[in-house]
Amino acid sequence: MNAPTLDDVLSPPPGSAMWQPDFLFGAGTAAYQIEGAVAADGRLPCIWDTFAARPGAVRNGETAAVACDHYRLWQQDIDLAAGLGLDAYRLSISWSRVLREDGTPNPAGIDFYERVLDRLAHHGVKAFVTLYHWDLPQHIQDRGGWLNRDTGRRLADFADLASRRFGDRVATWATLNEPWCAAFLGHGSGLHAPGMADTRYAVEAMHHLLLGHGHAMAALRANGAQRVGLVTNVTAVSADSPSPADQHAVRLARACYNQWVMDPLLLGSYPEELQELWPGVRPIVHDGDMQVIASTMDFIGINYYFRANVRSDGAHGYTDKGLDRVERTLMGWEVYPAGLRDVLIGFKGRYPTLPPVYITENGMASDDVVADGRVDDAQRVRYLQRHLVAIDQALHAGVDVQGYFAWSLLDNFEWSEGYAKRFGLVHVDYATQARTPKDSALALKAFLERRRAQGVISGRSS
Repeated sequence: MNAPTLDDVLSPPPGSAMWQPDFLFGAGTAAYQIEGAVAADGRLPCIWDTFAARPGAVRNGETAAVACDHYRLWQQDIDLAAGLGLDAYRLSISWSRVLREDGTPNPAGIDFYERVLDRLAHHGVKAFVTLYHWDLPQHIQDRGGWLNRDTGRRLADFADLASRRFGDRVATWATLNEPWCAAFLGHGSGLHAPGMADTRYAVEAMHHLLLGHGHAMAALRANGAQRVGLVTNVTAVSADSPSPADQHAVRLARACYNQWVMDPLLLGSYPEELQELWPGVRPIVHDGDMQVIASTMDFIGINYYFRANVRSDGAHGYTDKGLDRVERTLMGWEVYPAGLRDVLIGFKGRYPTLPPVYITENGMASDDVVADGRVDDAQRVRYLQRHLVAIDQALHAGVDVQGYFAWSLLDNFEWSEGYAKRFGLVHVDYATQARTPKDSALALKAFLERRRAQGVISGRSS
């Protein structure tokens, strides 16, 4: 069966800034979700290795021991990304793979990432590197992990090594990916590694994560990094009714989901609403901490997937009621592209120093299958298309969005969901490790080819 003609299916609106070659299109991955080889070449255990071994922690007891076998198939995967015409590729570096317990470099791990980065450079694909994508070395966890203030300094040591060894091949550095998830899901609800469940732990972990961000930014800049920031997940929030109580619930939910990270970074303080949500629970803040956290960033990465529809809940401040008869993904998340526009415009109004924005993750999970050599993921194509429209609307409202990364390049280990949820532009057969670009990948490739052709015709260079 031939793939459908997709040239007019996925593209920004005519005249959008996204048609210009300086607007970057890419896709992302994370080390732990794709690499496998968890005991190869001196890699040390991380908190997700430990967590996944806990009975009931991950769906079907699955682990990332093999995952997409990217540690062995990295060249194929980088060539695949380049073959789609991507401008940029977002990856993370496994802390456990490049640093030994005594703090000295692990040459085999460093060599792996040097080869990956060299291959990206060979193809002219910009490398967007994230330092911490949730895979804290277990030996650091054993000393308190993110509940230990010193872990932020250890992140700075990691940043120093990575930028010294890889900096000449990295276009953009992100210190952290989604500190909200690392803090709340890892320490507040227990759904993610290290599996703790206490709001006090979540609040303390968040403060230390953000401190680590500030210290790591300083280390990166000291080694000449030119473009440094952080990646945070955000949620659009709507009220279940016009009632004052539900409107107040929206303010509480926004404080938790978005402002808990954004306010300290861009305003130098935590939102007061957190005290209403969690009375008496405050992080231990030392003199100078907030100045470190609020160090000037060159960009902020925004990960957006869905909205929460909330109503007042006396016991918890708010509860996500959800909506009936709306489109949802396999994760159960509502498809709500307008929320991305609204969040971005809201941030521009709230934060006078909002830096340039990259949409560093946006995508959806579905139950994709290969049939006659093709993966028909029409819902994902529509999903991506509608979010490009939302980004264009934010651009017209004056938000400085400079790039868009689909999540993810490959189907992969989806954390506590194991392998049941497929987010990739490229299908991975986990039994054979065969890669099959889905219709969404072909649609994105077709758009990028049209954009390059348009640039050549108009005399612009991409």
